[in-house]
Amino acid sequence: MRRILRGPSPDAVPALIARACTLVGLLDIAAGVFPRFRHSRMHALAEVLPGSFGPFAAALSLSAGVLLLLLAHGLRRRKRRAWRAAVVLLPLGAVAQFAYRHSLIGVVISAALLAPLLRHRDEFAALPDPRSRWRALANFVLMGAGSLVLGLLIVSVHENRMIGDPSLADRITHVLYGLVGFEGPVDYAGPTSWTVAFSLGALGWLTAVTTVYLAFRPEHPAARLTEDDEVRLRALLDRHGSRDSLGHFALRRDKAVVFSPSGKAAVTYRVVSGVMLASGDPIGDVEAWPGAIERFMDEARAHSWTPAVMGCSETGGEVWTRETGLDALELGDEAVVDVADFSLAGRAMRNVRQMVKRIERAGYETRVRRIRDLGEGELDRIRRAAEDWRGTDTERGFSMALGRIGDPSDGDCLIATAHKADDRLGPYGDLKAVLHFVPWGTDGVSLDLMRRDRAADPGMNELLIVAALQAAPRLGVERVSLNFAMFRSALARGEKIGAGPVLRAWRGLLVFLSRWFQIESLYKFNAKFRPRWEPRFVVYASSRDLPRIGLAAMQAEGFVNLALPRLLRRRPRAPRPCAHAPAERDVRAA
Repeated sequence: MRRILRGPSPDAVPALIARACTLVGLLDIAAGVFPRFRHSRMHALAEVLPGSFGPFAAALSLSAGVLLLLLAHGLRRRKRRAWRAAVVLLPLGAVAQFAYRHSLIGVVISAALLAPLLRHRDEFAALPDPRSRWRALANFVLMGAGSLVLGLLIVSVHENRMIGDPSLADRITHVLYGLVGFEGPVDYAGPTSWTVAFSLGALGWLTAVTTVYLAFRPEHPAARLTEDDEVRLRALLDRHGSRDSLGHFALRRDKAVVFSPSGKAAVTYRVVSGVMLASGDPIGDVEAWPGAIERFMDEARAHSWTPAVMGCSETGGEVWTRETGLDALELGDEAVVDVADFSLAGRAMRNVRQMVKRIERAGYETRVRRIRDLGEGELDRIRRAAEDWRGTDTERGFSMALGRIGDPSDGDCLIATAHKADDRLGPYGDLKAVLHFVPWGTDGVSLDLMRRDRAADPGMNELLIVAALQAAPRLGVERVSLNFAMFRSALARGEKIGAGPVLRAWRGLLVFLSRWFQIESLYKFNAKFRPRWEPRFVVYASSRDLPRIGLAAMQAEGFVNLALPRLLRRRPRAPRPCAHAPAERDVRAA
């Protein structure tokens, strides 16, 4: 894999402050949970931490510890609200220390953490993330599970004060009762029962309050192109759309967009798990790209999102790294077929040629047309078939999928269909397979989705790609972009004679992962058509961000689904400009 440029390391001040909050939070939790900890050598430090005073020491220690742990993640991401909460929490703890215990040491410890927060307040200016109310359910599940584990630990560490020998079921019952403020079946000698009760109550209170806050706070809308955004993007694509085969996918309506100050360039993106994920190259005039990229980076800094770009070209990667100081790493290759050079003749194309001839002899015929040339009835049948033939319950696609078929504004899109007339016509008539292509400038198309009836003969995709390539000249198409093959060069070099052990091991891992992510199968499918390979890159800020970016990209593409269960999801809004239900999207990238 090829790297373009090495970027600078991020500012470490918020990270150090976040680690300090994490340490204080863990010590507070330990002071509240473990009775021996409070009487050990660490007692002198633990008892003066914020929240560790008075008769409610254990409960307040737990509350302060959990809150500080929650704030630490926001502080690491430079969130303004997290900074405000920490600035309020620490002085309250210090005042309580002095009022109840007359402890100047407690004030000093709180001030030691508060001082850098105030000194570096300008570092914590990030705005809140886009949000949805399903996070309330996630918070309830996670906080509830954490409270159950911590509560079970609290109940069990007071073994020497416990009356009798309660079973595990009794202890779990006691925790569940205590979280909602009731007395459970476990008894303790002396004041320990009050300590356990207040601790469990504090955990239940924190779970309830944070869940209610997330459920009733104002909801940010999901990323969505406005009508004006789409009009401006289409104007840019009309003038500069031939530069990047992924340009038309910027018109996905679940993306947001930033424009350059001149309006001559734009970057579209979606925020996934705190990653500001762009795809392909910026849209528009290359000379105006730096302005759009600067706006993109300003937006990322304003919200403390991790910036990343998936699938940009080599030119795009060079501009991104030059303008931002980010790094770029080769991710894979895009298969592009030049129509003038394509032919089924020759030994290299024998397998494809034989498959196509066999399917044609079985009675299949193909049709390749522009979307604007199809009637509404046929379009509706194709939409319903594409949705029904989707291979998984999860809709997939982001960087190389448009997410709709047959919108009136997408009249230049190409659609290739396979038909077979027989006595067993299905719910979609003689329709057996569909390929959908989006425009790539005025003389190219880019593959969007491939769908077929599972009962149809194998080879439908090969049949339709060949049909599209053969029909391309009469439609004014000179180049066709097919699937994107991740790590294509590693797969190709790893299977050659003389490949070293490291390269062979890397190829073996990719082949293993292909069971779930179609890495090898997409590469071999693309290679059948003898394409030229165009490298694509991922742009990122730091190597330690790559796992997070990878997870966000898999979420965006639909390989990892962290959404609510289907029964609990809100019904999606209908597409803005068209009354038709959108077709589910397919995967073009592995």
